[in-house]
Amino acid sequence: MKNLLHIGRFILLLRDAAVWGFVRPFRGYSLRRRELFNQMMIIGVQSLPIVGLIGAIMGMILALQAAYQLQKFGAEMYIGSMVGISLARELGPLMASIMLCGRIGARFAAELGTMKVSEEIDALEVMALNPVRFLVVPRLMAIMIMLPCLTVLADLIGFAGGMLTSVYIVGVDPELYYQKTVYFMVLSDVSTGLIKSFFFALIIGGIGCYKGINVTEGAAGVGLATTEAVVMSIFLIVCTDCIATAFFYFLG
Repeated sequence: MKNLLHIGRFILLLRDAAVWGFVRPFRGYSLRRRELFNQMMIIGVQSLPIVGLIGAIMGMILALQAAYQLQKFGAEMYIGSMVGISLARELGPLMASIMLCGRIGARFAAELGTMKVSEEIDALEVMALNPVRFLVVPRLMAIMIMLPCLTVLADLIGFAGGMLTSVYIVGVDPELYYQKTVYFMVLSDVSTGLIKSFFFALIIGGIGCYKGINVTEGAAGVGLATTEAVVMSIFLIVCTDCIATAFFYFLG
């Protein structure tokens, strides 16, 4: 029963965020653009190094694993297609999202949880200022904009990392690597990963904000909410990824 209550409150939070983010701005309630851009800098620009590094490492790992199998059949030329498609459809959005779970999801929960404990959120309500509009909407919109961008970055850097590994370790011709990747990859491979990243962003931002504004038990509750936000976000991301992968598979 308690879980159903949390699910209901979470859905209401997303509904309110959608109203304040996409409906009320057309009725005279402006977005907090400065806070939105600030959150985009934190989520996007400051996450570039770690997401790029993870993307490069994943590309290298995929290239080596593909080479290990394909060399048995003399098909090293197809390493690029395997690396590119795997990153675009699956590992690019998944790894970028998991990194943001620890870095951004925890940050949202900790920031809003601290504001809840210090009664800053209550002060907003006393001043007739909606906390969802001022706190949740900028964070949620920022991560929904920046995570797909970070996914594209992870894909490109992972592709480059796989190419360097294939060329200098496996011995694949760089032009052949590029040609096979471009030949086998289609637009749906890229769009699938971007659609996934959009839903992953909704999960990370929504769970982080929900856990933060519903903190109880003081400072100890902030730590608990932060931990729960990260664990629950990763679990839901993996479940959503499984469902989305099956859906796109049967969709063709």
